[in-house]
Amino acid sequence: MWQGCSLPALLRLLWRNGLAVYPGYAYMPFVMATAGLIHLLGQALENVRYGDRPKRTTIRHPPVFIIGHWRTGTTLLHEFLSLDPQFSSPSTYACLCPHHFLISEPFADQLFWWMLPSRRPMDNMKTGWNRPQEDEFALCMLGQPSPYLTIAFPNHPPQDQQAFTLEQLPTRAREEWKRTFVTFLRRLTFRDPRRLVLKSPTHTWRIPLLLELFPKARFLHIVRNPYQVYLSTLKLWTALYQTHGLQRPTGQGLEENVLARLADCYARLEATRSLVPPGHLYELRYEDLIARPIEEMRAVYERLELGDFEAVRPRLEAYWAEQQGYQTNPYPALSNEQRQRITQACRSVLQRYGYGEA
Repeated sequence: MWQGCSLPALLRLLWRNGLAVYPGYAYMPFVMATAGLIHLLGQALENVRYGDRPKRTTIRHPPVFIIGHWRTGTTLLHEFLSLDPQFSSPSTYACLCPHHFLISEPFADQLFWWMLPSRRPMDNMKTGWNRPQEDEFALCMLGQPSPYLTIAFPNHPPQDQQAFTLEQLPTRAREEWKRTFVTFLRRLTFRDPRRLVLKSPTHTWRIPLLLELFPKARFLHIVRNPYQVYLSTLKLWTALYQTHGLQRPTGQGLEENVLARLADCYARLEATRSLVPPGHLYELRYEDLIARPIEEMRAVYERLELGDFEAVRPRLEAYWAEQQGYQTNPYPALSNEQRQRITQACRSVLQRYGYGEA
């Protein structure tokens, strides 16, 4: 994924981590730097082609933000809403090559098909350059603070943790983050003026900032049994560290970090949910969504006033029929100690959303 970084972003990432690249991966920074130079050229060509028109594009429709902890079903919701012709979402290509996607994305499948695995390593879901993707990756590639930078150097302390809420960033850095984020959304809107559906678990921490930028935004929160989320998130980060890390991950401290972030995610949501105007936040459970996808999605459309659900229902039914052979990954049983720690950290979540404490 780091081959999508701009050259300045790549150099900062390597420098701040002391160039602590595993010897077997020593060639990767040179590959990434070459790609960074290509991105600079692509960005220049895009500027020549379009000038500043993409950056000045008006975002006329308030975005829909899908929020929730990792591995709760945010990707599935993103796929569902992307079936609706009234919506647009950033593609995997736009998020991993955000510098010049306006001119290069039409050639992505023909030129770069070999660079993307057919399925995600953490859950075996299909991938593709044109499938919806989370915009946090674009922010990484564009050199903005992001906790996802930890993926590159997983044996170092977690990076840019202040970039969850962004409230502790220096004012200048925070304003730069906002400018970069909005500019990326403007460019997406220049390409496709339909209403944006954006998904990133990190946005769960950013409700105040997102409302500052888009006061009429809608928020769709999905929750899943915390015991399953804990195990699935461990697998997620392990897979990403192994696939995209520039070090051989040791896993040291991973369980503690996952549990702390799980508790913090819901604490932050509870502290900021009251800021969302009435009718602009809707919540559902992953277990209900996969058991009754049509009924649950109809409720989403009605509660958030997203338009005519019946218009998209046939597409949703067809998509869901295609997924019937999909099997979720098996997970090892939780130890008694793990279960107790999750129960203690997430007791309010277990009770609020009806998961009990077992």
